[in-house]
Amino acid sequence: MHLIIAEKHDAAKRIAEILAGSKPHSQRVAGVEAFQFDDKVVLGLSGHIVGVDYPPGYNNWQKVDCKELIRAEIVVRPINEKIINALRSFGKQADRITIATDYDREGELIGVEALKIAREVNPGLKADRVRYSAIVKDEILKAFKDSGKVDFDLAASGEARQIIDLVWGAALTRYISLTSGRLGKEFLSVGRVQSPTLALIVDREREIQAFVPKAYWEIYADLEKELRVQHAKGRIWEKTEVDKIVANIGKVGVIRSIETKPRVENPPAPFDTTSFISAASGIGFSASNAMRIGEWLYINGFISYPRTDNTVYPPSIDLVALTRLFTKGAFSEEAERLLKGKMVPTRGKRSTTDHPPIYPTVPVGKSELKDDQWRIYELVVRRFFATLADKCVWDATSLKVDIGQEPFRASGARLVEAGWRYYYPYSKAEEHILPELKEGERLKVLGHDVEAKETQPPARYGQGKLIKLMDDLGLGTKSTRHDIISKLYARAYVQGNPMRPTNTAYAVVDTLQKYAPTITKPEMTQTLENDMTQISERKIKEDEVIEESRVMLTSVFDELTQNQEGIGQSLKDGLRTDKIVGTCEKCKSELIIRRGHRGSRFIGCSGYPECRFTLPLPRFGTLIVTDKQCEEHGMFHVRIINKGKRPWDLGCPHCNFLEWQAKKSQEKADPAKINEAAKPKAKKAASATTAKKKAKPLARANGDGLVAVPGIGPKTLEKLALAGIKTSQDLISAKAKILATQTGLSEKKILAWKSLAKVTS
Repeated sequence: MHLIIAEKHDAAKRIAEILAGSKPHSQRVAGVEAFQFDDKVVLGLSGHIVGVDYPPGYNNWQKVDCKELIRAEIVVRPINEKIINALRSFGKQADRITIATDYDREGELIGVEALKIAREVNPGLKADRVRYSAIVKDEILKAFKDSGKVDFDLAASGEARQIIDLVWGAALTRYISLTSGRLGKEFLSVGRVQSPTLALIVDREREIQAFVPKAYWEIYADLEKELRVQHAKGRIWEKTEVDKIVANIGKVGVIRSIETKPRVENPPAPFDTTSFISAASGIGFSASNAMRIGEWLYINGFISYPRTDNTVYPPSIDLVALTRLFTKGAFSEEAERLLKGKMVPTRGKRSTTDHPPIYPTVPVGKSELKDDQWRIYELVVRRFFATLADKCVWDATSLKVDIGQEPFRASGARLVEAGWRYYYPYSKAEEHILPELKEGERLKVLGHDVEAKETQPPARYGQGKLIKLMDDLGLGTKSTRHDIISKLYARAYVQGNPMRPTNTAYAVVDTLQKYAPTITKPEMTQTLENDMTQISERKIKEDEVIEESRVMLTSVFDELTQNQEGIGQSLKDGLRTDKIVGTCEKCKSELIIRRGHRGSRFIGCSGYPECRFTLPLPRFGTLIVTDKQCEEHGMFHVRIINKGKRPWDLGCPHCNFLEWQAKKSQEKADPAKINEAAKPKAKKAASATTAKKKAKPLARANGDGLVAVPGIGPKTLEKLALAGIKTSQDLISAKAKILATQTGLSEKKILAWKSLAKVTS
């Protein structure tokens, strides 16, 4: 029997269909589906089916010295027992095994892992390797015809990465978490690539915070023929100079010169992984989502392998024949137009031999894909077309105008040949057509403007820009960078896109930069990345690189242990600010996220036990205190992150609690009128038992009448009083929409208060 190993189930199914020429027979072994035809069986894995780890004795964080992990034994443990059992079963029967996993460092390691398991039960099993860049008929058939040897050195470089990342991540994460007292689900994650990447984000935010804007002015004049010109100096830094220029502006502008010349824009380079993620980010996709969809399109045969550093098409791809495939379908007009041109492909700066740039392999109809899948597929198609298109040509006009004693200017651009921009509309470029003018022509000045502006701080990193920077600095690889960014979100180190660091990120990065700066700099991880590449090139042994990394980590721990007391205090001080939600309206103390004895979470006043103000919080998910503040209660909004789900914006905890109370009181009054869709949100806001306990003390503490309504504080009372609302009955009788207009308060909050007023009155 000939056993063929693919990286994933869907890839196995597609490869089997191509090789069989028809639908193969499906069979289940150990609960795993495989595909059989002739004497061949194609089995799909689920990525890594084994992984590296420490023996069970090292699992207790408190009992094992973190430094012991640096040189502790590393073992291989099963990840997917079902597939391992199926592999052993087929391995016993096979006389030949072909590794058909993705061709890169990770794919080679996954294939070698499977090969080792099969050879445990069948030591004499012969093995070969097929390499392909697209799961399409011609390429798969060619790959199996020209099979080669398994690259154990490439797999060894992947294994070295696994071991190095395990040791660095485990040792440092445990040390920082234990030192800061952040254990359990809220542990602090530190990693060889993750930490220098996070430092980039924090450093950029520091730049933004430290930025001091500088005032400047720009002077514009409006002339006849709808011509708007700017003073030739552009930014003017002194107001006295602005006043002097304005005083010199005359009533007539004279056209001093008009110069028009062509401006050429070259087509973009083919997509490598970094530029693909960057482009996908520009149309609203996160890095991980773009890669997930790209991998799905690849496995289903619609695009080539999306993990590549190559930006040069190899001669083996018939670009003209490939373009002809698209003359029918959604891109027929573009394909027909492209085929009439020269079709000279662009070349990027990097050329590798493992995979070509990302390109579409076959046409597919929009109706066959989901919306997100189509948008990514279309992006790849249009980029491919753009790389084969002509240059974009503009007529660029430069205009100089004298108004009195002052020189002004204007520029215009007219599109002459759209070239590649016809195919690739994602890169915006607008025409600015100047009116018909002649040198020496005199135009009446209709008016002038002085625009006061300020210099702007550097922009935050979006995911696409950060991945490009990571690529430039040698942080991670094309296959891992999007995962690193996903981890930063999952660990509640960053929020939003562009990315903003949380207080937790500040605490960790500031501490590491002060006491163990090596961890936060890219040089260390660059060195190890280069060494791992040299393993695959047979220039250095795997064990040597792992030993080098352990020596580096030992040096880092020497820095850490010398400063343990300072590190602990620095982390605790920094992390405390991450729990502050606002100021207590009753006693003006800080409101802090706290945890109860049985794992419940709540917002409590730091003035306890004198002040017993509390608000409930959801039991599950990572809580992030954002910088958005509630105008009514002064509390910072809270965001909740649950792994594998979209972030949930709880908003202001006090407002959320009031809404929950209002819904519960409505339910009590008339259960039939409850909006069923709102129930899950009420459950998220707090458990019924906890919320009821919180609600009663709030109402009692506030007193009688309007003041008895939870959430109505002194400031709100003043606003309501000015609108004539002085009692609970006034509030109940008032129309929420009109009252919201009169007071500037939220209509939603007023409705909640009206419901609560009925209960408390």
